Amino acid sequence: MASTANLRSRRSAVQLHALAGVEREIRAQDSHNRRKYLREFSQAFRNYDSLLDSQQIQNALAVADIVLIGDYHALPAAQRYAASLIEQRALAGDRRVVLGVETIFARDQHILEEWWRREIDESELRQRIRFDLDWGYDWTPFHELLTTARDHAEAIYGLDCMPREDLRKIGARDRHAASKIAEIRERHPNAVIFVLFGESHLAPGHLPRVLDQQMPGSRVLTVLQNVDSLYWRAAGERADKVEAVRVNDDVLCVFNATPLEKYESYRLFLDQWSRCDGGPDFAPTIYNLIDSLASFLEINRYSPHNGTQPKFLIDMLPEVHGSSSDAMLRRLLSRKGVSEQERETMLASVEQRGSAYLPQVNAFYVREFQLMHAAEDAAHFLHQACQGLPLRVNGTSADGIVEHARSADHFYARVIEHAVAFFGSRVLHPSRPAAHTEDSPQLSRAACEKAALTAVRADAENFESAAQSWGYRLGSLLYNAYLAGKVRQSGLRRLFLAHLDEPGLARKICAAMIAKARAFSRSERT
Repeated sequence: MASTANLRSRRSAVQLHALAGVEREIRAQDSHNRRKYLREFSQAFRNYDSLLDSQQIQNALAVADIVLIGDYHALPAAQRYAASLIEQRALAGDRRVVLGVETIFARDQHILEEWWRREIDESELRQRIRFDLDWGYDWTPFHELLTTARDHAEAIYGLDCMPREDLRKIGARDRHAASKIAEIRERHPNAVIFVLFGESHLAPGHLPRVLDQQMPGSRVLTVLQNVDSLYWRAAGERADKVEAVRVNDDVLCVFNATPLEKYESYRLFLDQWSRCDGGPDFAPTIYNLIDSLASFLEINRYSPHNGTQPKFLIDMLPEVHGSSSDAMLRRLLSRKGVSEQERETMLASVEQRGSAYLPQVNAFYVREFQLMHAAEDAAHFLHQACQGLPLRVNGTSADGIVEHARSADHFYARVIEHAVAFFGSRVLHPSRPAAHTEDSPQLSRAACEKAALTAVRADAENFESAAQSWGYRLGSLLYNAYLAGKVRQSGLRRLFLAHLDEPGLARKICAAMIAKARAFSRSERT
């Protein structure tokens, strides 16, 4: 009878030969495999304790609170196996099931929930979560997974955050995912949480360790799929087919594809991506403006707590639509209660400015990139995010003003909103002209209060025009003071984070800004 070594050699020789050529091609196009984070995964699982059959796998799943499933994104069998586990566990009937996925950003949770409620179809879901642009793998098996979860699970959650391409930030993504899983546990205290995440995240020192720190005592089972070293080792077993192996008490590995299948599927995607030739994608540009301004303000995009930082700013990033998604954006605005007249007003502003931020749906619409206007809108979004995106929660008119609450407090709040937006645009686009006009009223507290009283009695258009005029002037002076070293990033960050919905606070801030601006202007003249 053949020895273990001979069995392994005979079963593996041809596969290894074919695999060598594929791996050479992959390394030529993708150098990430040399990164320490990925090496830690490949080095973590070299041996196993025993073989497992189907019943033993089910027994292990039955006692787990959280099941981390390793996903090889390019391999449809990986997503389909996850779907089968969810269905089987749900049909057992003893506990509810919840699914969390890396594929969808947590910022897009509202889109996922619209699909869950059947308010949007598969095509709109795919486009709005930017599946093909930001993920790029096969849609069909992932959609099958989502559909299985909608049929059998209690909820589905997006777990990931930007940036996916920068492996220097991959640890932050693990911490973010662990925080999201902890939130899921609070919402579904008795459910089994299934998590489908890229296999490299499941090395013992990566996501599992962070989860153990955040959720001590949880029974976490890691289900790997088709790990190379374990596959080649199992090739020496006398069994005709090894279904799975137990690596240790908390980790098992199933085999539903060969390494050659894995890497050939990935090579094909690399080839497909290299041939991709679509229209302009404005989202990376918008996100870069937001990220740059947040970095300037020393805002931690991954902060899990409110206070001196907005909680998980990375999850608030807006949708970005272009002309190709015009019809879809109109439908989205309509579903959110924005009237046809208001929609046309918004879209008309896009014609003038090239782009616009739509706070009602937390989305950008970009037809032509013009830095000055895009930068102002990026600052406007960041300010709204620091407020917790109140406009998306409460609903607003087309100009962003709650109609029934047009008051002095709201005038001052809008002044500040325009001031920080104008300031942000100057930081990102310094060549933007200062906001000074010959017929501007004197910059004083009394003049501002008079403007507020006049604006409250005016219609919405004049209300907004007055608030913008005062805001631009204050924002321009704020930028000059920043250039002179009179304003620090910490002070600016506090301005972005100030809760303008508190009665009287916006008025106090405006008065303080005017006083400081006047003092700075006097010092400049002397």
